[in-house]
Amino acid sequence: MDDRNPGSEMDSATRPPSTETRRNRPEILTIGRALAVTAAASLLIGLIAGPIISNHATIGADPTGAPEHTITVSGTGQVSVAPDIADVVLGVTVQKPTVTEAQSSAATSMNAVIAAVEKRGVAAKDIVTVNLNLSPVYDYSNSGSAPRLVGQQFTNTVRVTVRSISSISGVIDDAISAGATTLQAVTFRVSDPKTIQTQARQVAMADARAKADALAGAAGVSVKGVASITEYTSQTTPVVASGYALDSKSASTPVQTGTTDVIISVTVSYLIG
Repeated sequence: MDDRNPGSEMDSATRPPSTETRRNRPEILTIGRALAVTAAASLLIGLIAGPIISNHATIGADPTGAPEHTITVSGTGQVSVAPDIADVVLGVTVQKPTVTEAQSSAATSMNAVIAAVEKRGVAAKDIVTVNLNLSPVYDYSNSGSAPRLVGQQFTNTVRVTVRSISSISGVIDDAISAGATTLQAVTFRVSDPKTIQTQARQVAMADARAKADALAGAAGVSVKGVASITEYTSQTTPVVASGYALDSKSASTPVQTGTTDVIISVTVSYLIG
């Protein structure tokens, strides 16, 4: 006969665990509790880091610093000088019945032109081919039928740099005599503009400072220094000929070199106070 109480098993299952049992049982972290812990940690980090970030920003933008006052003006310096170098663009254009004939004839004429130019003292490195063109030639005179192919045109163009400005007329004349049929352009420039640019720069800065002093004086302040400078440079290149077909029997070609202008423009922001 079993002396145990029949309700003992039910009592054991429903009875709350003892303090010792709860102490030995592993802690179960629910999702709600995990979120609460994470939020608390984030709040703590924010409370610690917030003042640090705020203080850093305050130091970076100090409101006690006095703002800088500036005045911005522009100045221009222009220096005119006689050019000492010229670029001549000339060429040979030949029309023949076939491509081979046109190419061969143009090559013969251009070789003669180059030889004549070199004989005038122009170095081979100063003769550069800038255009080669082969195109068909059609006769459109008969409006009642399709255009008729009548030949091929071959063009060879070179740029010749003449470093002895006094020989420019002779270079052109000899090139024409040798077979050049077109003169596209003659331009003049300064071979080494650095010295002229320095002079123009000084004039430009003096011009800008004079304007700044006048404006500052009118405003009752004075120029204290320079905040920034921006420079713009240009050089005029006068052209004395463009797109002419030449006649080898013409008189010697007159060439007037004129002057070349080196221009420096500056924009200057001056500190005033």
